[in-house]
Amino acid sequence: MFNKILIANRGEIACRVAATAARLAIKTVAVYSDADANAKHVAACDEAVYIGGSSPKDSYLRWEKIIAAAQATGAQAIHPGYGFLSENEEFAQACANAGLVFIGPPPSAIKDMGLKAESKQLMERAGVPLVPGYHGANQDPALLQAEADRIGYPVLIKASAGGGGKGMRAVDKSEDFATALASCKREAINSFGDDAVLIEKYVQRPRHIEIQVFGDTHGNYVYLFERDCSVQRRHQKVLEEAPAPGMTSEMRAQMGLAAVAAARAVNYVGAGTVEFIVEQRPDGSMQFFFMEMNTRLQVEHPVTEAITGQDLVEWQLRVASGEPLPLMQDQLQIQGHAIEARICAENPDNNFLPATGTLHVYGLPACTTFERADGGVRVDSGVRQGDTISPFYDSMVAKLIVHGSSREEALARLDTALAQTHIVGLATNVQFLRHVTTSPSFANADLDTALIPREADVLFKQEKVGLGLACAALVAHTLVGEQSLAATRDARGWIDPWAQRDNWRSHGPSLRSFAMEFQGQPQTVRLTAVHDGDVLLQVATDEAVLRYKVLSSGALDVAWGSQRAAYHVYKKGDVAHVFTARGATQIVAIDALAHAGDGVQEGGRLTAPMPGKVVSFSVKAGDKVHKGQALAVMEAMKMEHTIAAPADGVVGELLFAPGDQVTEGSELLRMEVAA
Repeated sequence: MFNKILIANRGEIACRVAATAARLAIKTVAVYSDADANAKHVAACDEAVYIGGSSPKDSYLRWEKIIAAAQATGAQAIHPGYGFLSENEEFAQACANAGLVFIGPPPSAIKDMGLKAESKQLMERAGVPLVPGYHGANQDPALLQAEADRIGYPVLIKASAGGGGKGMRAVDKSEDFATALASCKREAINSFGDDAVLIEKYVQRPRHIEIQVFGDTHGNYVYLFERDCSVQRRHQKVLEEAPAPGMTSEMRAQMGLAAVAAARAVNYVGAGTVEFIVEQRPDGSMQFFFMEMNTRLQVEHPVTEAITGQDLVEWQLRVASGEPLPLMQDQLQIQGHAIEARICAENPDNNFLPATGTLHVYGLPACTTFERADGGVRVDSGVRQGDTISPFYDSMVAKLIVHGSSREEALARLDTALAQTHIVGLATNVQFLRHVTTSPSFANADLDTALIPREADVLFKQEKVGLGLACAALVAHTLVGEQSLAATRDARGWIDPWAQRDNWRSHGPSLRSFAMEFQGQPQTVRLTAVHDGDVLLQVATDEAVLRYKVLSSGALDVAWGSQRAAYHVYKKGDVAHVFTARGATQIVAIDALAHAGDGVQEGGRLTAPMPGKVVSFSVKAGDKVHKGQALAVMEAMKMEHTIAAPADGVVGELLFAPGDQVTEGSELLRMEVAA
């Protein structure tokens, strides 16, 4: 076994690898960029080496600096994590040339599986089922268009060197193909340095099921069962679970053996994932097709760990050090059910635009980290409260993994754990995840990659707390704060009786008004305290007694009329973030003086919806444009985002050039809106 390894990655996966290494008494070396100087993964390792600027191309993709860091610190091996250099055969070969062990497959296997077109041809020779498509080397756009027309729409354009949903476009009709191809190639060259694509038939109602495989240097291969990763947005996974619902033992064995055949075909060593598209037929049967092989550890590996009781990072380290696989196929068993939810900094109600900001509140459910939890809940995270989510890397904040004896138990545990996840400081998908897991399709395991658009009515813009209780929670939070302040003693231990907020009046009731805003609508809330000690709260036309108390957990127990719930309320400026078991919401306490003069708006402005880089403009000054027309493309957190015209008009001025970095809210161009 190794004495010291370098982890060539950042964030959650670097912390994950460091945790297993520490358990095995292996020293670890972190690498970090400018943006990550104070990151959690740096603190998690025994040593750390600075490797460059915040952009990945200036740091985490600079493999010569990483190898130099490993040599300088005496590391014997490099763990690449996932993403960045994890599937770069040149990096794997450079490690070997430098006398370092690459904790992953041999460079030849990465190369064979790294290019999707070539890997499809290889799998076809190995007898692994394939989706109909074009995997050739000729990349002439006219030929690609002709192949797509031959295959029949809808088709899927995929970057040959791609992964993680980048460089991928679904095309429904022939006339849209050329535009989608150009966008796909542009994103592929930016992400992978290679704009080659392949074309495949887009399977209707597909499920995305993958098989975890492992090989060692002694010729042994096993599959550690399957994961269902069908719930996706933008071709990126949102929820993953193991085992796959509805999977028969016969189908599992067929897919497992096909995955092992794929691994054998490239003499694979270490952890890998063979991904399949599974077509659900009207008669209830399923047919699977090889999609790709990811030659690395997957983001969703914890669900496999949960149902097998195995530490896959430990397996990686043992295999890379020359040991045989810890277990053979007949020794592996499925135990219960596990689900992973990816918590991301993004706004689901605004087309999943990525978000950046500081984690002012980062509250997690009671759990363990990087190992099986006694209570069935695990969190893998690379950030802490107070850390900043920057625009330089992907948007994932944490992974929440639950394990139960059945899928129903795991689902209930997941919803409870998500309800206990409190994040303030930037938009996240936590509430969206709750909506997905309680949606009819997911709850009933009616899974396919179109689940999110199919269930859109119950997933997006859902308010679960409600106006009345949101107002009651904010008022109760305000009153508790005032009472705490009023009870403060001076240096002599004396309490000012005139500072009391006990509602005593010499005559008549005490009346107060609160100006608030909820769901974009102004609200006036009135509070009336009467002589018998009751406090009446009026919201809109409803009035009821308000009662509240602070619980030992720090939550507020709030009762308003017949409604009652426990709330956690966090104030950030004017905004109160309210979390309950039912859901979470935000409500604004309006300071009229602070907002005097608000409401002045400029027409014809188009601003950046998030920090990022301007990729291109498709218009110039003087061009007439129509509503919905693409005007510019931005790139942030490794994804492209199109800026469209909000109305018909004429472009007045472009304020940036392609390649410029912009902040959120920056005006990109001006246009005159047609009357």
